[in-house]
Amino acid sequence: MDETEHRPSCCSMNRGSMTHSAVVENDALSHPYAGQNSKVNMILLPGGTFLMGTEDAEGFPDDGEGPIREVELSPFYIDSCTVTNAEFAEFVRRTGYITEAERYGWSYVFHLFVPERVRASESRPVPGLPWWLAVNGASWHRPEGAGSSIEERLDHPVIHISWHDAHRYAQWSGKRLPTEAEWEYAARGGLAQKRYPWGDLLKPGGEHRCNIWQGKFPDKDNASDGYAGTAPVRAFPPNGYGLYQTVGNVWEWCSDWFSRAPAAPGGANNPKGPRNGSSRVMRGGSYLCHNSYCNRYRVAARSSNTPDSSTGNLGFRCAADA
Repeated sequence: MDETEHRPSCCSMNRGSMTHSAVVENDALSHPYAGQNSKVNMILLPGGTFLMGTEDAEGFPDDGEGPIREVELSPFYIDSCTVTNAEFAEFVRRTGYITEAERYGWSYVFHLFVPERVRASESRPVPGLPWWLAVNGASWHRPEGAGSSIEERLDHPVIHISWHDAHRYAQWSGKRLPTEAEWEYAARGGLAQKRYPWGDLLKPGGEHRCNIWQGKFPDKDNASDGYAGTAPVRAFPPNGYGLYQTVGNVWEWCSDWFSRAPAAPGGANNPKGPRNGSSRVMRGGSYLCHNSYCNRYRVAARSSNTPDSSTGNLGFRCAADA
């Protein structure tokens, strides 16, 4: 079985599900960022020892969420927010970078966001998964395909980003993608073994703390948290370390190859995951997550996708060595 087969596909679709043509990689590093190694909007975390993973009854043991293990990390920087449309647009302006979704000519879009005219002529259904459509022309700057725009969403997370795209942006900006261990340490915000970055209750005092599916998946999102689809990256309060929306909104790429036995590879000190694999780790869940289907907006939840895949609920944030 492929590493991603057991995961409910509201999480993220991989390109192996549909036919595609070859992609030629393009080099963004020939246009280095003028502010390279800048730590603006990054948070310095002290590192140290923390308890990674969970054995929560709401968890998915088959995802490799456990066992709980002690992990030690060196100090590192991490972005307070996921990379925004405005930031990615600046990267493209300076480098001429073309994302994999653009080179393939299509990307996956959730069905409720696809206009009828696009659905009729510019999309293909995914067999057995009617809530995902492969939409021609969908990419980071045209999130729903022809006629759509990011003009009113510049402070939203950039989406339709493959792992390769995220890696190139991070290199260009003098940063890197966080390891899975770094991501979880940062996402926990200093709280030990809590279900969410703010504690164990999803809505403390009835207050929404993240952007997830509200309603009956996959046909009705009543958006009671204020958002259908992506939200601005600072729409909800930050965690104890000052990071915004580490759960919900969009899945976030990590540097690690995915393994269902994450405790073994890489050791307990600054683990980096397996040496190779077929899929890369994603963390944090997205606006499509719902407790009836994909309860992966918990801080220890994990998923994966092939590094060339892109969807309308997949973005990233960067890290850097201290």
